[in-house]
Amino acid sequence: MAASPQFLALSQVDFITIGALGEPGQRTFFLQAAQGDLLISLVIEKEHAAALSIGIQQLIHQLGGLPEGTLLPTHLDLRQPLRPLFRVSKMGLGYDVERDAVVIVSQALATGEADAADLPEVHFWVSRAQAMALADQAAAVVAAGRPHCALCQEVLVPGTEHVCVRGNGHKWLYRFDE
Repeated sequence: MAASPQFLALSQVDFITIGALGEPGQRTFFLQAAQGDLLISLVIEKEHAAALSIGIQQLIHQLGGLPEGTLLPTHLDLRQPLRPLFRVSKMGLGYDVERDAVVIVSQALATGEADAADLPEVHFWVSRAQAMALADQAAAVVAAGRPHCALCQEVLVPGTEHVCVRGNGHKWLYRFDE
């Protein structure tokens, strides 16, 4: 991963997305945003993507939703070059009233004995429409992984049998093949 500054802020992104590369079960997730010629890519966990999707949806709902007729951004594929600044450990979500913008904060994963105050951070300010499109994209990327059992939510592994623990006293065998 490329060297990163201690703090970077994109005050109004032109583009923001979440994407994943690799096969289900082995995917690497990315949060990516651009402002002008600056493209920032961060490695995130699947759980970050899922939590960000839920958090944004709740925040937008609390703010009264999107104005009627708001168009959501499209073309949310990851862009090249894909050179992550860092792997994210913590993410935060907020709202900037003065800018009417959602703020996404990402802090780097500590390597070695780094003090939490010294870890690199990136802040992205996005419009409500960009945030809602990001939430939808994140949910779609998370859902594109391996399927889960409808009863117990355990991950179904291709080519294996699954015995559901919630089978109500019965053994339910599911055969999942690609």
